[in-house]
Amino acid sequence: MADLITKAEYKAYAGISSTNHDAEIDALIPKISQLVKNYCGTGFTDYYSDAKSEEFNGGFQSLILKESPLVQILSVEYSSDFGQNWTELTEYVDWYVDQAMNSVVSTAPSGFPKTPRGFKVTYFAGYESVPVDLKLAVMDLVKYYSRNDGAVHSNRAPTGTGIQIEYITHTQFPAHIKRVLDLYKVDYT
Repeated sequence: MADLITKAEYKAYAGISSTNHDAEIDALIPKISQLVKNYCGTGFTDYYSDAKSEEFNGGFQSLILKESPLVQILSVEYSSDFGQNWTELTEYVDWYVDQAMNSVVSTAPSGFPKTPRGFKVTYFAGYESVPVDLKLAVMDLVKYYSRNDGAVHSNRAPTGTGIQIEYITHTQFPAHIKRVLDLYKVDYT
């Protein structure tokens, strides 16, 4: 869906005025945007104005929504025929929103009954615009991948008689970037 930064934003941040690196920047921004969305478990701006629908099997007191922060619930629906026909449930009668837990909660003491494909929630969630600290982390990642060419580099020169292989010993983001991304990482525990 939407990229987290634009080429113009990155070029202003990196102090680039030429068009020499435009193709590389154009290739990196969507890939890094998707990487950050996957790592954090949210689309950030993707569902702020485009509704998202999720189906649930029930069996719990709450239906935890994947996207956050929650902006508005459009509908909560029930189906007794595996999602073939839907009946809209009523807010404050059948369910209510727990904003802190980013979930829809059943008003029934027993919760939402266990029903395969029995519940559907349609909602808006996310940010109207990408938070500035997150943009900074994405721009730092573009710079990181651009400088490192996405490859593993060695400090030692290969000899004429052998091949040198360097293995990556960890899969972490650089620490200053990871600190920011972890602020936005969705935690379902």
